[in-house]
Amino acid sequence: MFTAHTDAACTLSVCASVHSPDFEDRLPAWLPLSAVTDAARRLSGQIVRTPLLHAPTLERDLWLKAEVFQATGAFKERGALNRLLRLTAPERAGGVVAMSAGNHAQGVALHAARLGVKATIVMPETAPRCKVERTTELGAEVVLHGATVGEAKGKALELAAERRLTFLHPYDDPDVIAGQGTVGLEILADRPDVDTVVVPVGGGGLLAGVAAAVKAQNPWVRVIGVRLARRGGPTLADGINVHALGKLPQAIVDTLVDRVVEVEEGEIAAAMRALHRSFGVVVEGAGAAGVAAVLGGRLGRTGRTVAVLSGRNVDGDTLARTLAA
Repeated sequence: MFTAHTDAACTLSVCASVHSPDFEDRLPAWLPLSAVTDAARRLSGQIVRTPLLHAPTLERDLWLKAEVFQATGAFKERGALNRLLRLTAPERAGGVVAMSAGNHAQGVALHAARLGVKATIVMPETAPRCKVERTTELGAEVVLHGATVGEAKGKALELAAERRLTFLHPYDDPDVIAGQGTVGLEILADRPDVDTVVVPVGGGGLLAGVAAAVKAQNPWVRVIGVRLARRGGPTLADGINVHALGKLPQAIVDTLVDRVVEVEEGEIAAAMRALHRSFGVVVEGAGAAGVAAVLGGRLGRTGRTVAVLSGRNVDGDTLARTLAA
C-alpha cells in the first residue's frame, strides 16, 4: 500500500482540489502553500513517503504518521534536504554549518554528503551519544560545544563567519519549514477526513509547516502542538527541549495553530512504552510527545486524530531503562 519513495506529485493531486483560497491568504508571504508543494516535488524520490498506521489498541480512532521510518529516523531530513537543494552553486562549494541536538544534524549530514556538500555540525555536549556517532558516520564534521542547543548555535555562527560557511538553521528558516510542511500534505492525502493533527513542538518548524499545509487546504482540521512541560533540564525528549519557538514558526503558530499543550516526563515515558508494547515501534521521547498528549487526556475529544511520530533516535541504554520501568 505504501512505498518508500512515492512520487510526492501524487500526494499533491489529491490535496490540491480541496485547498481553501481564503484561508491560504492567512499564510505569510514567505510561506505560501506553493512553497510546500514545490518542496514536495523537490523531495520526491529522495525521502521516505512515510505511512499512516492505525493504532486502535492505543485509541479507537488514532492514526500515527510514522516519520520514524525516514532513513535518519526522523522528519528533520525533509527540511534539511529542501534547504540544501535551494543552495546556490557558490554556497554548495563553500560548505554548510548547522547546530542541532541530533536529528537535524543527521538530516544535514546524510543529504549534504549525497549532494557533495561539506557539512560541519555543532552539537551540544549533552547530545545523545547515538546521534553524535550517527552524524559522524554519515560524513559530517562534528564539533561538540556547550550544554544547550543555544550555546551550540553561537559556536556554529562563529564557524560560519570564520570559514565562510552557509548556516542552516534547524527550524527558523522558510525552506526548512516548507520541507517539514510536506508531512501535512501527506497526512491530508492519506486521511482527508482527519479531524485533528497533533504535532510535537521544539523550535516549531514541524508544527509551523504542518499547520500551514493543513490549514491552507482544510481550515476545519484542528492542529495542536505538544511541548515539553519542564524544559531546560535532563529529559527523554531532548529533541523538543527548547525554551522558545523560533521567530518564523511563532508567527505561524500564533495565526494558524488551535492549541499548544504541555506534557510531563512521565507521560512521555508511558507513551514510549505503549508504542513499543502495542506496536513494536521504537520512538524517542520527543517523537512520542503527541501520543503522550492523547493518552494523557490532554486534548479532550479530538475525533479522528493523527499524531506525528517525529523520530526514533534514542540511546539503547535510555530506551532499555524506559521500557523496563
